[in-house]
Amino acid sequence: MRIELPARLAQVHEMRIPIRWGDMDAMGHVNNASYFRYMETARIEWFRAANCMVDPAGQGPVIVNAFCNFQRQFEYPGDIRIRTYVGEVGRSSFDSFHVMTLADDPAQTPCASGGATVVWVDFPAQRSLPLPAHLRDYLARLPFA
Repeated sequence: MRIELPARLAQVHEMRIPIRWGDMDAMGHVNNASYFRYMETARIEWFRAANCMVDPAGQGPVIVNAFCNFQRQFEYPGDIRIRTYVGEVGRSSFDSFHVMTLADDPAQTPCASGGATVVWVDFPAQRSLPLPAHLRDYLARLPFA
């Protein structure tokens, strides 16, 4: 099953991630699980920049689902350019998306794309909460295309 990224997105972050030797599997290409690590790394870096880090004793973002579409394989050595986007924003959640390309590809042909739904939670109470005001304000100012 292929899950399409929505047309209405706002780019919030971009970074480069080196492909590590250990990311490869026995077939000589990057293991599928590594793509989820790349998306996680980009999402965490964006969370840090947006001031919405996890407080295990309080509140923070939690991923409630994730997907990845594999279009072209990555191989070592190389660098990945990963762009992070925000989609639909709800009361206590928002959708995040990523597009991964080879950093040195002038055409920036997608090699993989994926995403996750992020829910803001109260960890001790084990329940969702409305997005904090600073995050909701940040998300409301995004230039959605």
